[in-house]
Amino acid sequence: MTHSFLLEIGLEELPAKAIVPAVTHLKEKVTSHFKDSQLAFESIKTFSTPRRLAVKVEGLKERQADKTETVKGPAKRIALDKEGNWSKAAIGFTRGQNASVEDIVFKEIKGEEYVFVEKQIKGLTAQELIQQLSPVLTSIPFPVSMKWGNHSYKYIRPVHWLTVLLDDQLIELSLFDVSSGRESRGHRFLGQSITLAHADEYQDKLREQSVIVDRTERQELITNQILALCHTNNWKSPLDNTDLLEEVTDLVEYPTAFSGSFDDSFLKVPENVLETAMADHQRYFPVRNDNEEAAFLPHFIAVRNGNDQSIDQVRKGNEKVLSARLSDAAFFYHEDQKHSIDTFVDKLALVSFHEKLGSLYDKQERLTTIAKLLAPYFELTDQEAQSIERAGMISKFDLVTQTVNEFTSLQGEIAGIFASERGEDPIVSDALSELYLPKSMDGALPQTPVGAVISIADKLDSLLSFFSVDLIPSGSNDPFALRRQAMGIVRIIKAFNVSIPLNDLLESVTETAATVEIKAAYIQKQSAVIAFIKDRVDQWLSTEAGLSKEYDIRKAVLESDQNDLVKIIEAASVLKSKKGGSDFKAVVESLTRVSNLAEKAQDNLSISSDYFETDSEKSLYEAILKAEQLNVNGLSVSDKWQLLSDMHPLIDDFFDHNMVMSDDASVKDNRLALLSRINTLSSSVARFNALVIK
Repeated sequence: MTHSFLLEIGLEELPAKAIVPAVTHLKEKVTSHFKDSQLAFESIKTFSTPRRLAVKVEGLKERQADKTETVKGPAKRIALDKEGNWSKAAIGFTRGQNASVEDIVFKEIKGEEYVFVEKQIKGLTAQELIQQLSPVLTSIPFPVSMKWGNHSYKYIRPVHWLTVLLDDQLIELSLFDVSSGRESRGHRFLGQSITLAHADEYQDKLREQSVIVDRTERQELITNQILALCHTNNWKSPLDNTDLLEEVTDLVEYPTAFSGSFDDSFLKVPENVLETAMADHQRYFPVRNDNEEAAFLPHFIAVRNGNDQSIDQVRKGNEKVLSARLSDAAFFYHEDQKHSIDTFVDKLALVSFHEKLGSLYDKQERLTTIAKLLAPYFELTDQEAQSIERAGMISKFDLVTQTVNEFTSLQGEIAGIFASERGEDPIVSDALSELYLPKSMDGALPQTPVGAVISIADKLDSLLSFFSVDLIPSGSNDPFALRRQAMGIVRIIKAFNVSIPLNDLLESVTETAATVEIKAAYIQKQSAVIAFIKDRVDQWLSTEAGLSKEYDIRKAVLESDQNDLVKIIEAASVLKSKKGGSDFKAVVESLTRVSNLAEKAQDNLSISSDYFETDSEKSLYEAILKAEQLNVNGLSVSDKWQLLSDMHPLIDDFFDHNMVMSDDASVKDNRLALLSRINTLSSSVARFNALVIK
């Protein structure tokens, strides 16, 4: 016999973005609880609205299976006295296992006999296991938890009810200062409380009270309603804004989409300002014409948490709110139009970037310096190269505009728009609009070379600056989003496939430090910054390059002597592709042996043919010279691998005919010098002794 199990936590309205992670965690932990308890079930489904988190388990078994467990006790010599009577130890052991001495059997382990009894363990019922779920409910991770009123618990919002049913049976739980019951609650304004006779009534009973508790169904309703409005009005679907759709889904219990309008005079304001005001501030969907022009229209679509009753009044209320919001946006935009870019730039000196790192103007100057050092690594046209300094020196001006002060998410975009309106070179205005890209770990990247240069420069300055004053991320604490910025550097460099030796670049940046103290701090933190960026490369290789299980490859390339991110990524790709090859194991074993012995070599050892004792030494030396004549640093990683692969028979022959650690110190140093030269080449690809060879 199987059962349906329902668990619902009823709360005050939750933040929309907290709902899916919370109910997903709840599902995972309930699943783990039953699986760990060996209580089988057929399926588990989540339900959620702003006022509830719930799971429903179908096909839940009646109880755990009974099982027999063999328990080991004391040794036989301790269990029996000299007369063969049971000792207190034996009697106490059996009593503790709810058995008797008649149940004892002896088994030999490593030459000695021990007492064993078979312990019968009766399986717990589903009800008993459900009553153990309290820790699951209290441990749901939320962005913020706090105490509410006189309640003793900490949670994201106050808990008002707890519904726990196994079929038609109420399961008693006391938690969050409430006791479980059969009651759930309908829509705050359109519904009433309900009493559930059975767990299977859950969805239908709540639907009667204007709650669509199935999130997928609710989102489909919203989608279909919006598409219907678009079809009626010949608008392009705005549902490509999936983030807004996800958020709106978690803002309502019973959705009704409707359209509204605003004064077309607001269309003089930049479209992204209007979009941000509508989507980010009001959670409205902006709309466009459904044609090639896709013109921005003075209309919007909103989703009401309720039915269509008095929808005209609701529409007018939303239009009024949006009009006030757009009036503010238009005012800020038009006020900013009264000032030149240079006026804004001058104001940057009055605004602190960070108390330990100077003003925004200082930040802008550092960014520009780094951008000029970065530029030669990119294949820029003369016009692009000449635009670098201008783009850098006005890159932060929009941060002191009223528009960005109101719409902070538009930093960079507003700079690009204002620069274009004021006649700046399109190369400059496009670059400014890309300065803060990517805005998330997987967000859109700069598309222009100059945009890429100043974006990397800005992020690299932030890393070096914050590290230099010991404001380094630790654990989950990253207030300046340095991990995201480091990942941005990695992704941009990879996208543009530009080779930048980070150590050389950071050394050049260090030389430009404004003071001796800053220079010293840069020098001290340089290696830490490189390691921090390499950690993001490791993350990228794991998630984007399909190397999540190839820990040894990631470790080998990241611990190489290579500081060019593109070549590190290329090396990982080459090693992954070669790993299944017939000669991979032999090549890696040879290079591992080289690496291990090269570590014993003193610095700056030279090679002299006078100390060669075998032809294998001479042949290997000739191969090394030939390789070095190829300008190894300019070779692709694939070519380097081929070079090392071709060299490996000579390396094996060298090891077969020579004792590297010779008693003759000169011969030993000469052979170590040979291996060091090979290791210099191989370690620019990977630290081969980190690879796991099977």
